[in-house]
Amino acid sequence: MNGRHGQSSNPYELTDDTPVYVISVAAQLSGLHPQTLRQYDRLGLVSPDRAAGRGRRYSARDIQLLRQVQRLSQDEGINLAGIKRIIELENQVAALQSRVAELQQAVEGAAVQMRQREAQVHASYRRDLVPYQDVTHSAALVVWRPDRPR
Repeated sequence: MNGRHGQSSNPYELTDDTPVYVISVAAQLSGLHPQTLRQYDRLGLVSPDRAAGRGRRYSARDIQLLRQVQRLSQDEGINLAGIKRIIELENQVAALQSRVAELQQAVEGAAVQMRQREAQVHASYRRDLVPYQDVTHSAALVVWRPDRPR
């Protein structure tokens, strides 16, 4: 397997990206002829993983994509080149959405760190200091006596 899909760390865990279906089963599940699946693979529309003997192995996600290609072709009248471009753009959008989510997490993490550092700075303020007040309008008298050396 070439690892084009996000594989889990457990090799025995089946996900939607696990390539398990041979071409005959994938054709039956998608409602397409095996030769159509081969053509889609040659055109780069749906590229399944390859087994050790070079046989195609389709995942559940590949089956969904095959159905989408068929629907776009038959129901919407879109040619295969247009379908390929649609798939590329959808993949690009998904990758960008994933990147945006990563960046949002990074920004949120940075904001938390900033608030923590700000709290540390505020906690380090000397408590014996008194805020400055303008005394030009005050009538109070202040007597200052420096400590005498001992």
